[in-house]
Amino acid sequence: MSERKGIRWCAAVVAAGGMTVALVVPATAATSGGANKWFGTWGVAVATHGVTGTSATGFGDQTLRQVARISVGGSAIRLRFSNLYGDRPLVIGATTVARRAAAGGAAVDPRSVRGVTFGGQRTVTIPAGEDVQSDPVVFRAEAGSEVVVSSYFPQATGPVTWHWLGLSTNYTATGDESANGGAAFAVQDSARYFLSGISVRTPARGTVAFFGDSITDGNGTPVDADLRYPDQVAKRLMARPGPKQCGVLNQSISGNRLLAGGLVPEAGDPGVDRFARDIARPGVKSVVVLEGINDILTIPGITADQITAGYQSLIKQGHAQGVTVVGGTLTPYEGYEGYTPQGEAIRQQVNSWIRSSGAFDSVVDFDAAVRDPAKPTQLLPAYASPDWIHPNATGYGIMANAVDLQKVC
Repeated sequence: MSERKGIRWCAAVVAAGGMTVALVVPATAATSGGANKWFGTWGVAVATHGVTGTSATGFGDQTLRQVARISVGGSAIRLRFSNLYGDRPLVIGATTVARRAAAGGAAVDPRSVRGVTFGGQRTVTIPAGEDVQSDPVVFRAEAGSEVVVSSYFPQATGPVTWHWLGLSTNYTATGDESANGGAAFAVQDSARYFLSGISVRTPARGTVAFFGDSITDGNGTPVDADLRYPDQVAKRLMARPGPKQCGVLNQSISGNRLLAGGLVPEAGDPGVDRFARDIARPGVKSVVVLEGINDILTIPGITADQITAGYQSLIKQGHAQGVTVVGGTLTPYEGYEGYTPQGEAIRQQVNSWIRSSGAFDSVVDFDAAVRDPAKPTQLLPAYASPDWIHPNATGYGIMANAVDLQKVC
């Protein structure tokens, strides 16, 4: 196993012409499999640890069980783990993938448990600052199903690389319980730790990434409900015939800003800095951008021109990867504690630019979809969470319906 520019290269053993051949492929590559290819089906953007709590202390001699609802299904699966913000090598002693049992919780269907390898080995060590992708695992992953990933950490991980607003219950157990049922597990919290992506081998059309802050991250929706607006776009895409389906990745971070670091350390790097890295996933053909409201709220003296210059940077970065970049208008926020008329004027200027500049490849008018016609500076009450900046589950559904599927995948 070798390394190049922070990418781990993993050996995959395949059969070819009656012989067993070892192939070495980059962990970020979208490799083909006959008529099928690798496409991202689930993902999160990661950031550094918080000041206190599990993210700061990490895990040791524990198995972490995480549940991910995938979008497009496939015949084989690969997992991506990140130690991008770690302060030491991350040792994963064992990993399994399984289908969730009907009972839910930490229980898995024992018939579905499959071991995961990395370069043919059960154990993998990820250097600080790097990611690793697993070998392909033959695993029937149904579209829209829940995939359970269990990882054993035999030694102290130290501060973690994570996604803090996971909105999905995870579970921990002492020792290596990665291949076992759910009896030994207890609820930990609802964040995402180390696991940053899942891809499947499938004849799908492509993958669309959603990039932004807490509105894309689903703030305002219940834990374990999978009602973020990208989740609801995924349901629409899954209604297509198999070969026309598309994967969905949610690459947002709550508290993230376009032009500056997140509102707290765990809110991530500036959007303009993390964009190219976070959309470089298997099969991504388009990305929907909805970010900038936190900049308006918190950066003194911010101007519309600065925000739109940030968008132009994202567009340039996306096009360099051959990705279509779709701009989303900023949604209303009057009623939120940080609202000001000056900030609203900037939001209106930014939205006018998004709609009329032609800089983005296409536009989703989220503002028009969720605003109150009688008071366009605020969300329609039926779509609003109590804080008046985040939509509720119904509002996220309206946002999802505003996305033109033909333009994103």
